[in-house]
Amino acid sequence: MLIDSHVNLHAPQFDEDRDEVIARARAAGIALMINISDKISHFQKVRALADHADIWCTVGVHPHEAKDEADLQPQRLIDLAADPRIVGIGETGLDFHYDLSPRDIQAKVFRAHIAAARVTGLPLVIHTREADGVMGDILEQEFATGPFRMLMHCYTSGPDLAARAAALGAWFSVSGIATFKVAEDVRALVRAMPEDRIIVETDCPYLAPVPHRGRRNEPAYLPTVLAKTAELRGWSFAEAEARTEAAFFALFDKISRPAV
Repeated sequence: MLIDSHVNLHAPQFDEDRDEVIARARAAGIALMINISDKISHFQKVRALADHADIWCTVGVHPHEAKDEADLQPQRLIDLAADPRIVGIGETGLDFHYDLSPRDIQAKVFRAHIAAARVTGLPLVIHTREADGVMGDILEQEFATGPFRMLMHCYTSGPDLAARAAALGAWFSVSGIATFKVAEDVRALVRAMPEDRIIVETDCPYLAPVPHRGRRNEPAYLPTVLAKTAELRGWSFAEAEARTEAAFFALFDKISRPAV
């Protein structure tokens, strides 16, 4: 089963042909997709796509948008997560590359998400960029308070943070970046990820894999990401499909595995 664990199908890049994009994904064999929330004010648009039986969604605030949700409380996320189509908390985290929200606000909002993930039992979808030390410290501090499950989405940060997150039981997702010519450091990370905690994603409409780089990304390109993951891990395509599927359902366990 091919599963795209991270799509942004509510993004304006899909406004002209969203239905066609979803149809192409299905034609390419994509059986499930998770549409990822970036902002509470966008939540209804995110959730509407989960009316499709093969699309689920999350609720959360991207670190870029944290400045607009500076007073976010865990209960707001917990209440929204009661929806049966919500299967994760996030995308949330820290982005010190663009710094589109103040760093202290990013951290505060991130901790609210962690609290919501802990209460709901839903996995936390984490974005981290150029914040390795602070991210590792927050994860360890919060995990000591009470455990929670986490996914290091589209992981491109350093090996030290990867090791710290893996020690807390984190899952990792591989994106099209693994196919980029200049991304040998990312390929090294993929080779070192815990073999039973690897899943795949497109992060569409961003990060289209080679040979589609430079175009708008879409879920139909996921097989290219899976093929690269298989190559880097020394797996056959079928083995990579089976392993990432098992890891996906172990993490997103609110979703029942469809009957074959």
